[in-house]
Amino acid sequence: MIRITRRQAIGGLAAVATLPATRLFAQSKLALPTSPVALNIADVAGNLALTQTAIENYAKAKPELVSKITFTKAPAPELPGKIKAQQAANRLDIDLVLTGTDALSAGIAQDLWIKLLPDHSASLPDLAAIYLEPAHRMLALGKDVGVVVTYYPSGPLLEYMPDRVKKVPTTAEELLAWAKENPNKFLYARPANSGPGRTFLMGLPYLLGDTDPRDPVKGWDKTWTYLKELHKYIEYYPTGTGALMKELGEGTRDMTVSTTGWDINPRVLGVVPKEAAVATLKGFHWVADAHYMCVPKGIADDKLAVLLDMMSFLLTPEQQAFTYDQGYFYPGPAVKDVPITMAPQESQDAIAEFGRKEYADWIANNPVEIPLEPSSMVVAFRRWDEEVAGKKS
Repeated sequence: MIRITRRQAIGGLAAVATLPATRLFAQSKLALPTSPVALNIADVAGNLALTQTAIENYAKAKPELVSKITFTKAPAPELPGKIKAQQAANRLDIDLVLTGTDALSAGIAQDLWIKLLPDHSASLPDLAAIYLEPAHRMLALGKDVGVVVTYYPSGPLLEYMPDRVKKVPTTAEELLAWAKENPNKFLYARPANSGPGRTFLMGLPYLLGDTDPRDPVKGWDKTWTYLKELHKYIEYYPTGTGALMKELGEGTRDMTVSTTGWDINPRVLGVVPKEAAVATLKGFHWVADAHYMCVPKGIADDKLAVLLDMMSFLLTPEQQAFTYDQGYFYPGPAVKDVPITMAPQESQDAIAEFGRKEYADWIANNPVEIPLEPSSMVVAFRRWDEEVAGKKS
């Protein structure tokens, strides 16, 4: 295997009520193959850092079903077009896609994915019963074609260097004032290319008390005004979070927006100093994130049967424990009852040293929102690109 390191009328109802329950909610389970199949898995979300060990565990546990697994990575914007072209040529060579909401949404728009729910619910665990409550809400964003495999509450958090930020902002207004007093020392990345940037964009309407945090067109007046003002004190917007964290670590910037994973993992890796600190702002709501398992249309039923069986395996607590990783998607598990004590010792050690005691309290005692619907998210990204980043200082 190749290892890669680094989301009616009464009469009609009466007629439906007479149908067998299995026909209402799922078709019968697909038959597993009589000989093992080779699987090609594409990752466009960095998800293999969390799940590759569990996937390989499945192959080891089920040699009668899996002969080989090949892993590839690709940029999220590129994969949907590639799959579309393969489907048109009847030459599909990707069996499973691990994705965030970006390629998931693009695939939905292009009708790339097999409908998994409820069509194949009989082959999957009771998702409503096993998922953490916010992860189950994230499942709804999957529009029945994506099954959540990892989840985290995400952010937006403030991350800063305590030796350089003596008065930490406690409200969005104080953050704006700090940025004005310290021009070019606060930075965040372009939301369309950055998880922390995206959660900051979607979290601001809650922090500012906007009229409708779910509507970036009619409900974000305060947010757009705020971002345009903040823009005056920002030098530029990196195209990814990695470059941003490097600048924070090197001392070019003093403060940025972050998430639990982007706080912990860069400190584990030494990109950001261990002493970096985090804070929340008054009115803070988490804006959650998740990774999804999607199956392109066109794969054979025998492979689909194996993939559904593997999905069930990946959603067991024992395999979900690997998703703690080194804090990259902290916590990581999408299902209930997976404490850190179930994770590999390496993960436990990393979280013990670089995790935050306050995270348990913040996760338990602050509201968790799901991201915007895909169509609304596209509008929000476009408005930010045009009206914020494109605005002349």
